[in-house]
Amino acid sequence: MYCKNCGQTIDPNAAVCIHCGAAVNTGNRFCANCGREATPGANVCTGCGYAFAPPPTAKSKLAAGLLGILLGAFGVHNFYMGFTGKAVAQLLITVLSCGILSPVSAIWGLVEGIMILTSPDPRDAAGQPMRD
Repeated sequence: MYCKNCGQTIDPNAAVCIHCGAAVNTGNRFCANCGREATPGANVCTGCGYAFAPPPTAKSKLAAGLLGILLGAFGVHNFYMGFTGKAVAQLLITVLSCGILSPVSAIWGLVEGIMILTSPDPRDAAGQPMRD
């Protein structure tokens, strides 16, 4: 196994590369299978044919913000961004109170929606930056 950040051989059970300090399976400069330098944007290693994982698609900042403003009482924006715990909490507050406490969740969603739209660098639950 090779470090995807520096290309050096690493122990398969290691959490970080001892050569560069990068976490295992982070980086895209080298092939994890053969250690050769990867072609930028390539889906397959030209040396060994190993298939690279596709880059994660960024979630939309506008979609998350509008979902928070319009459907925040149900936590839809948090489900979209991957914050399942908060989303379930908002949904349960609305549903289990038979709608009596839905204004609480709605205000919560409205505030989060505005914060998402006005934040210069919003991130989803995986820590990936969101696109505009």
